[in-house]
Amino acid sequence: MQRGFSFNNTRIVCIGFSIAAILAGLSGPAAPAAADNASAQRFTVTIETGKTGKPVSKYIYGQFIEHLGRCIYGGIWAEMLEDRKFYYPVGADKSPWRIIGPDQDVVMVRNNSYVGEHTPQVELAGKKARGIEQEGLALIGTKEYTGRIVIAGDPEAAPVKVSLIWGEGKNARKTVTISEINTDFVKVPLRFKTAATTDNGRLEIVGLGRGTFQIGTVSLMPADNVNGIRADTLKLLKELDSPIYRWPGGNFVSGYDWRDGIGDPDKRPPRWDFAWNALESNDFGLDEFIVFCRLLGTEPSITVNSGFGDSHSAAKEVEYANGSVDTPMGKWRADNGHRQPYNVKWWYVGNEMWGKFQLGYMELRHYVIKHNHFARAMRKADPSIKLIAVGRVGEWSEKMLTTCTDQMDLISEHFYCRRKDLELLPYVSQIPDNVKRICDAHRDYRKRLQSLKGRDIPIAIDEWNYGKGGHFFLKDALGITAGLHEMIRNSDIVFMANYAQTVNVLGAIKTTRTDAAFETTGLVFKLYRRHFGTLPVAVTGDTNPLDVVAAWTGDRKALTVAIVNPTKENYELAVDFKGADVSGNGRMWQIAHSNPMAYNEPGKEPQVVIEEKPLSGISNKLSVSPLSISIYELIIRN
Repeated sequence: MQRGFSFNNTRIVCIGFSIAAILAGLSGPAAPAAADNASAQRFTVTIETGKTGKPVSKYIYGQFIEHLGRCIYGGIWAEMLEDRKFYYPVGADKSPWRIIGPDQDVVMVRNNSYVGEHTPQVELAGKKARGIEQEGLALIGTKEYTGRIVIAGDPEAAPVKVSLIWGEGKNARKTVTISEINTDFVKVPLRFKTAATTDNGRLEIVGLGRGTFQIGTVSLMPADNVNGIRADTLKLLKELDSPIYRWPGGNFVSGYDWRDGIGDPDKRPPRWDFAWNALESNDFGLDEFIVFCRLLGTEPSITVNSGFGDSHSAAKEVEYANGSVDTPMGKWRADNGHRQPYNVKWWYVGNEMWGKFQLGYMELRHYVIKHNHFARAMRKADPSIKLIAVGRVGEWSEKMLTTCTDQMDLISEHFYCRRKDLELLPYVSQIPDNVKRICDAHRDYRKRLQSLKGRDIPIAIDEWNYGKGGHFFLKDALGITAGLHEMIRNSDIVFMANYAQTVNVLGAIKTTRTDAAFETTGLVFKLYRRHFGTLPVAVTGDTNPLDVVAAWTGDRKALTVAIVNPTKENYELAVDFKGADVSGNGRMWQIAHSNPMAYNEPGKEPQVVIEEKPLSGISNKLSVSPLSISIYELIIRN
C-alpha cells in the first residue's frame, strides 16, 4: 500500500507496513503465533524523524450518532418501553401495548390529550382488573428499575397498580400502588427491584376502582442510568474517548424540528420520522445531547435542518445553544434548567443535500443560495461559530467551493464501502482508497479554483465506514485502521472525521437489551486515540502490502509507529530510524486474531481485544505477525 504523504506542499513517498508481535511471548487463544524468521518475508523501511508533517488533528477520531435504528434509543438512551407516549392506539397492530380486559374498555381520547394526538383512557369495572401492559422487557435479577407514570382520572378510579413482572405467580412481581388520583395529570415515581432474570418481563398498569383513568405517559429505565444514558454503554463510550460527536443526523435531520426535543420530556410530542420510517419519541434532544457530551468530556457538533428546515429555525437553534439569557432562545434554555450557554463551536449546515433521497432535496444551483442564506443567519446569531458545508467530490463540492467559500470553515465528505465478497486485501483497501480519492480531489480543487487562492478549507469526513450492519469483524478493523492511516498521511487537509455510527447500526459499540461490547472497529479508535502520536513523520521503503505511519508524541520523548498487516503472512522488518536515537525500550499495543472473521458479541467473552506488552532492548529487526494492528511507543534517548 504505497501512498503519498504531504509535507508543506512537498510530496514524499511513504509506505505502509504492519508489525504485530515483536515478542514471542505475546500470545493467547486469539493471538497469532510469532513470525517464523526462517519463512518470513523480509523488508527494509526508513523512518525519517526529522521530516514532519502538519500535526494530526484530534478530531479525526470523532464519532457520529443519529436517530437511526438502535443507535440512540435502545443503544445510548436507557428507556426500556416502546411508544411510551402512545403514538399508536393501544391494542393496534403496531402498538407494543396490549389491553387487559375487554377491548372496548380502553379508548383513545383526543380532547385534552396529555401529549401527542390522543391519550389512552381505561374504563374500570370494580375488582376486575382493567388496564394495559407491555411485555418483552429484558430484566436482570436483583437489579433495580426506576421510572414514572403520568396519570389522571376519577377519584373513585383508585387504586391503580403499576407492576413490573418477571414470571408467574404473585411473588414474581413488584407493585407500586397509586392510592389517590384526580382529574389533573400528575407524575408518580416508580421504583422496582426484580428477583429473577428474564427476556420477557412486562409492565402492567391496572385499575381496580370505578370510573375511568388516563395514562399520559409512562417511563421505565434501569436505576443505574446516568442522566438517562445507559450505564454499560456510557462506560465503553468513556473508554472510546472520542473528542467530538456529530448529532442528530444524518438523513434524520432533514425532517427534524429541534424544538420538538426541548422542554419537559413527557410533553414533547412523538413524531413520525419520514427519513427512516420510524417513530421518534423526542426524548433525546439538544439538551440531552449536551449532557451526553459533558458526561463524556467531549465536544458537541450539531447539524441543522437545511432540508425541510429554514434559516430562521437554524439561527434560533444556534441562539438556544449559545445565546445569553438576555436572548429569547437563551432564556428558553435557562427556563429548561440550563442557564449557562453551551458554546457549541461546530455546526453543520445540512446533511447530504446532494442526494435525491434527502428530504428537501434541491438542485445544486439552488442549494448554494440556500447554504449561504443559512450561514449568514447562523453567524448573525453567533459570529464565533465554525460552519461545515455539505460536500461531495465532483460537481457538488467544486460548486460549493466556488460559490460558498466565504460561508464555510470546513467542507464535509461522506463515503461508505460495500461489505461485498472480496478477497482480504481488496476488502481492506476500500477504506484508505476512498480517503485518498477524496484528498486527491480536494488537492486538485486547491490548485485550480480561484476561490481557494489564499484560503484553507479542510475536509471533514464526517460519515465513513463499511456499509450495512451486523457484526464488524477483524477484517473491518484492519480496513478502518488503514483509513485512519491515510487520514494521518493527509494531516494537512483532513481536519475532522466522524465514524458512523457510534452505537449499533454500523457502530463501534454494539448492545443487546442488557449488555454492551466493543466491536473490533471500536477497539481501533480506543487504541489510536490513546496511544498514537500527534506529529507525523515520513516513512520510506517498499513493503507492500503492509501499511505504516509514524509520529512523535507531543513531548517528543517517544516515537510511535502504527502498523497494519492485512495478510495471513509473517514478515520480518528492518527499520532505520533516521534523526532519532531509539532506546529500544517502550510499550506495544496489539489487536490481532488468527481469523479475519473474528468478532465480539455483547454478553460473551470477547474474541478480539487490545493486548499490551512492555518492550525492552529491542533491535531494529521486528517480527510481524499476520492479521494484526499494532502501535509501538519507542522511548528516545536524551
